[in-house]
Amino acid sequence: MKIFNSKTHKSLRQQLRNESPKAEQVLWSYLRKGQMEGFKFRRQASIDNYVVDFYCPKAKLVIEVDGDTHFDPESDLLDREREKYIESLGIGVIRFTNLDIYNNIEEVIKTIIESLPDNDSTQNPP
Repeated sequence: MKIFNSKTHKSLRQQLRNESPKAEQVLWSYLRKGQMEGFKFRRQASIDNYVVDFYCPKAKLVIEVDGDTHFDPESDLLDREREKYIESLGIGVIRFTNLDIYNNIEEVIKTIIESLPDNDSTQNPP
């Protein structure tokens, strides 16, 4: 069974890319084209029944950007279940809020770089 970018979610992924929130667009400008220590990220990738904001297969890392809709108890529970499932596949998940992206993009980028495999942040300053 194919669990990454199955054709079933193709139209949903395209729609999410076309309607991405501003915070995701800002972060994508830093992640695209291998700008992140040479690691390539995919935008709106599907993993089984979930569509994640950003995914780097080589690093086995998902990055999620949480807007206002993620802060109610029901959404929080669904996010935790989703994260637990993705982590059970050996994929790390890091989350940022829209405000993190808008107000502290340097720290967001530093956190992402530190989460990449085989990274010694003392040798590769951001």
